[in-house]
Amino acid sequence: MKRDSRLSGVLHVLLHMAEHDGPSTSESLALAMHTNPVVIRRLMAGLRQAGFVDSAKGHGGGWVIACRLADVTLRDVHLALGSPPLLALGHRDPGSSCLVEQAVNAALEDAFAEAEATLLRRLGDVTLAALSADFHRRLLARGSTPEHQHHAH
Repeated sequence: MKRDSRLSGVLHVLLHMAEHDGPSTSESLALAMHTNPVVIRRLMAGLRQAGFVDSAKGHGGGWVIACRLADVTLRDVHLALGSPPLLALGHRDPGSSCLVEQAVNAALEDAFAEAEATLLRRLGDVTLAALSADFHRRLLARGSTPEHQHHAH
């Protein structure tokens, strides 16, 4: 099963935007993410609806952060993306009439629900500001400063 990397990608984009003075174009964000600008615009739509980003059209336009990083958690971003599945695990046959499969599914469902609730709680504990602070710690440990980095990979 292919992993859904939208949350990771959007968080990456948001941190780039937070480090950039002024609007960031879909094209520049796509370049940083090694993807297509259409993918960026699609990801940003839910964030705009949630009030986390805003956009301006025309020359000098682009995407800007429209919230305080300390006010937005990773869970908030996950919800703005439409709450994509957090786990790549699933049932072999969720609607099986086999009693053995039903017993297996029931046990797994409890475990899946508990794991997802734990993950959502943890995502709710981490703000975009905490991610930004971690980025800055890593940047300083590398001996760089925000003014001298373009993309600190």
